[in-house]
Amino acid sequence: MSNHYDSAPSAYSYPLIIKQLLNRAKTVSTEQEIIYADKLRMTYADFFKRIAKLANVLESLNLDKGDVIAVMDWDSHRYLESYFAVPMSQYVIQTVNVRLSPDKVLYTLNHAKSKVLMVNSEFAPLVANYQFENSSIEHIIWLDDNGTSVEGVFGVNQARVLGEYESLLAAASDQFEFQDFDENTIASTFYTSGTTGDPKGVFFSHRQLVLHTLTEAASLGTLPDKQGVSLGDVYMPLTPMFHVHAWGFPFTATMMGLKQVYPGRYAPDSLLDLIKNEKVSITHCVPTILQMLLQAAQARGQKFDGLRMIIGGSRLTEGLAKAALAEDIEVYTGYGMSETAPLISLTAFSKTDPEMTEEEDISRRCMTGKPVMMVDAEIWNDSQDSLPHNGKETGELVLRAPWLTQSYFKNDDAGRELWAGGYMHTQDIAYMEADGTIKITDRLKDVIKSGGEWISSLEIETILSLHPSVDDVAVIGIRDAQWGERPLAAIVLKPGCQDTTADDIKAIAEQAVSRGMIPKYGVPSQFKFVDSLPKTSVGKHDKKVMCELYADQKGI
Repeated sequence: MSNHYDSAPSAYSYPLIIKQLLNRAKTVSTEQEIIYADKLRMTYADFFKRIAKLANVLESLNLDKGDVIAVMDWDSHRYLESYFAVPMSQYVIQTVNVRLSPDKVLYTLNHAKSKVLMVNSEFAPLVANYQFENSSIEHIIWLDDNGTSVEGVFGVNQARVLGEYESLLAAASDQFEFQDFDENTIASTFYTSGTTGDPKGVFFSHRQLVLHTLTEAASLGTLPDKQGVSLGDVYMPLTPMFHVHAWGFPFTATMMGLKQVYPGRYAPDSLLDLIKNEKVSITHCVPTILQMLLQAAQARGQKFDGLRMIIGGSRLTEGLAKAALAEDIEVYTGYGMSETAPLISLTAFSKTDPEMTEEEDISRRCMTGKPVMMVDAEIWNDSQDSLPHNGKETGELVLRAPWLTQSYFKNDDAGRELWAGGYMHTQDIAYMEADGTIKITDRLKDVIKSGGEWISSLEIETILSLHPSVDDVAVIGIRDAQWGERPLAAIVLKPGCQDTTADDIKAIAEQAVSRGMIPKYGVPSQFKFVDSLPKTSVGKHDKKVMCELYADQKGI
């Protein structure tokens, strides 16, 4: 029986699939540029044709819908084309973390059952000896910027090499009719680089990625001019495209039709040249990359002209934020994780913000921020009770949002643990203020328990980072016969500051005690000066490795 609310017979069903992100740009941005380092410049009109060409290449392989296509490349136009052509053709793109160890790279390829491998010639050694005859990979597409021949690289598997990417596209038609399909179809997968065990595969549907893209654009678009994003911006990623879709920004920038710059390998001088010559205005990265850029820019006396930079992945310390602002980088924090696609919260700025001191402004930029639109964030205690938002009570940050991964690939047990109680568990310890501002105080696994009291390693790191000689710092818990655990601070000094002593650094922690910022037992018992700190494949401090390195050593 019909009712008043039936749709019109010819009304169009509009699934939230990735091809819809191109609609505006196909109409208004055809002459806008997309640039790959110093190697290629093209327009969006070219880009749309190349997406169709890649789709035709893939269609010729007689793949099944839902088959996985793995990409191993630097941040390039090829990667951007794959972000769209692969899922729009109803395949799943696997963005391979090339910074994992070779055995872990091969594990992720094997676990995902990839049918096609698109591999940059520079990464061929990672997979050249792979036993392809025992794997799911049927076709290899060669990606190359250096004129490197693929002849003989894959030995007995050479027959699997379909050809070189540009040659394949040149021979393909630039017409392809991308179909509509169920928006809950899986679009992408990648593997988290845990410090223990094998990487776990997260996956996202078209609907999830479209909703994430819309929310990212809306959240950044409602920030004031000095922080947000607008249609005149020039975007360049400084977070690898294999890592959580480069935080979703390539989808957002393409939907908006922004000028985009893809830098390839992250070499400091070439990054600085691209930022200056292409007038890059918005980017994002982990603190390690920011430190690298600041050092390179200072060496050549280059400022950043108000470059907006969102920091995530690891804690933005007040010391690093201050250094970035001094070089004219509008730095602030975004928070998320692999399982959240990743955007959950951003530093909150408003045109009606009250006047702040420099110290207050820097502190705000380093906060985890406020949840973005459509994110339901709570702080839970061990009994899964929601704690009040009073800026005091800490518990685990748990989340709901329409783009969070629903489970792990072929790992239902871990998925159930992730979603215990109907919210996604972040394993981050946090409190929330009355205005919704979140402050991460530590990771569950990194909290230091000393004499029955909890010590936040992140809080101590923040304080020590303010010493002018400190370039990088990590605080870990080491075994102690009397107290169970005590904090050790591993410190990298800035160039020219090698005369700094442990007592110099300790003094700033003791000042924080006298001001009531940290308890006395939060002052590290040991200080260890090191040349560098171990990092994970995505640039985070690898505290598991540090604990192994420093556990039984005496501090300075």
